[in-house]
Amino acid sequence: MNKKMKTMVKKIQIASFFFLLSFLCNQNLEILFCILSYGIVGLEILKKAIRNLLKGKVLDENFLMAVATIGAFGIGEFQEAVAVMLFYQIGEVFQKYAIESSRKSITELMNIRPDYANLCEGKKITQIDPKKVKIGDILLIKPGEKVPLDGIVIEGTSTLNLQTLTGESIPKKITVQEEILSGSINKEGTLKIKVCKIYQESTAQKILDLVENAMNKKAKAENFICKFAKYYTPIVVVVALFLAFIPPIMNKDSFVEWIYRSFSFLVISCPCALVISIPLSFFGGIGGCSKRGILVKGSNYIEALAKTEMIVCDKTGTLTEGVFKIQQIEQIKASKEQILKYAAYAEFFSTHPIATFIKNAYEETIDQSKIEDVKEIAGKGIIAKIEGKNICVGNDKWMEEQNIPFEKREKTAIYIACNKELLGVIKISDTIKKDAYKAIEQFKKNSIKVFLLTGDKKEVSQKVAKQLQIDAYYAELLPDRKSVV
Repeated sequence: MNKKMKTMVKKIQIASFFFLLSFLCNQNLEILFCILSYGIVGLEILKKAIRNLLKGKVLDENFLMAVATIGAFGIGEFQEAVAVMLFYQIGEVFQKYAIESSRKSITELMNIRPDYANLCEGKKITQIDPKKVKIGDILLIKPGEKVPLDGIVIEGTSTLNLQTLTGESIPKKITVQEEILSGSINKEGTLKIKVCKIYQESTAQKILDLVENAMNKKAKAENFICKFAKYYTPIVVVVALFLAFIPPIMNKDSFVEWIYRSFSFLVISCPCALVISIPLSFFGGIGGCSKRGILVKGSNYIEALAKTEMIVCDKTGTLTEGVFKIQQIEQIKASKEQILKYAAYAEFFSTHPIATFIKNAYEETIDQSKIEDVKEIAGKGIIAKIEGKNICVGNDKWMEEQNIPFEKREKTAIYIACNKELLGVIKISDTIKKDAYKAIEQFKKNSIKVFLLTGDKKEVSQKVAKQLQIDAYYAELLPDRKSVV
């Protein structure tokens, strides 16, 4: 909780204390305590109303709250005036606290702000503030360090942890002439990069700016209060003035009586429920999401989610665990050990979840010096020269493109070939996440359609879609096709 919010909470606590005392005292003390309570929580609103009035902006919620509560004082409803202002401020604090908590959680979760940059000046390395780095400067990034600014790799090879930027849990291979984003974490080798964006324009800073500005992202329902007041307030004020002066002039009644009635009209016309309930409802929504590990940057996103009609999901790692199991290693022209070895060596530089699984399943140390001329085609497979042999590892489409004779398997399978001859097939399986069933069920209850887009085989995708009762699925898609289906 920031300093401003802490101050407001203290004000609400003190005002609430005086407000409660007003119910326990005689009339004189009741008025005194109500005035004290109102001044503590309402002075800020009154100041805003006066400032806007001087600027010619009278038609807002601050003016409406001021007129209604002062009117309540005018007719002797002191406690009513305090209650309206007090509950309004409580609602505002609850909402700001919920978004502030979400914003803080996001910032801590991401933890992408760079602490320093290693500036290379010839052979000299100087640790400086990333804000002082200029475009064209050369930076050194050691293993375990955050990438301070966006740039192009000019020396070195490594893998990057991009989880806080993209959500991808598998490290990305990076080499010379490739773009590198600030906020990612260098996992292995030492890199030198040429900076192409200043600190203020870097990826990390832009993301943090979005997070920091989250509290300004109010929902349409909340902004409606101000728009509503723009038209509602003048109507109420005009009608109140009419009640105060026209009837006594026409009927020669007492002005005091009709002024009293006009203030009563102002009090009952204040849309307290609307002003208070909307911030509280969004507070409840954001708080409920936080308990389930969902971080919401603003109430406008909660409102947008309420209108969702369709959910599109990937399969591996989203609906399934992404933790594979080898069901069978089918031997054709090599031993199981040799098939797994060639697969692990070929997949060594790949960041695909299946590649990671194969490397972990091999359990032996991989000698990188034996791997040459690696070429990977996303969604298909890999060709590499291993120990002088041309090894091809991938799916059935990849085997077809490489003109390697094979028989298609029904289950998810990885084909391993050497010098255009199929050595064997690794059949693998994945398990559906336990909470995927509940999530799909909740979507269905809210009339939200669910679609599955995956690069896996049709038979496997069909099985997952059937188990989860997904509305439709699209299988055997390459990564670039998932965005145009």
